[in-house]
Amino acid sequence: MTAKAERPRQLDFIVDKLTNSIENTLTGKSVETEVVRLTEDDLLTLRGLKWTFDWAVELENPDRQVHSLATKENSSFWHALVSSEDKRDHVFMHLIESAPVNKGRDKLFKGVAANLVAFLCKQSFEKGYNGVISFDAKTRLIEHYEKTLGAKRFSFNGMFIESPDAYILVKRYFPNYDYDRL
Repeated sequence: MTAKAERPRQLDFIVDKLTNSIENTLTGKSVETEVVRLTEDDLLTLRGLKWTFDWAVELENPDRQVHSLATKENSSFWHALVSSEDKRDHVFMHLIESAPVNKGRDKLFKGVAANLVAFLCKQSFEKGYNGVISFDAKTRLIEHYEKTLGAKRFSFNGMFIESPDAYILVKRYFPNYDYDRL
């Protein structure tokens, strides 16, 4: 008996604003962030939180990495999560989700999803893939990703961000990143 092939998820995250980190919607001030890779030790915490997706499944998949976005002031509160896979020539984004407090009209922070997209572009540069990442998008959001992230279509729902646009995102969210060491 063979395992069922997994259908790629069509992502439907919203890039509300490109910021220099994440921006508090009440004060307008940028807050420094950190991105941390989650481990099996985080499974209990993941299961206790109210996320739309089952992030424990992502974390248990040996081909994927799950990273959290937190503020430097409070690294224990995850503002967003992203699941990715190294495809050996680019980074593929399987899932991305903002915490419930960062969704909707009354969200606490702007720039959350774009911060993690920029992080994956940075990872792609570090792996020698020229910043290229790809993902499958919901049809209704393709134009949104083209406008906000500079993403381009390569198939019906398949999108990618190539080097020039990846560089712009990384420089915005990680201004101290050292490209000379690549």
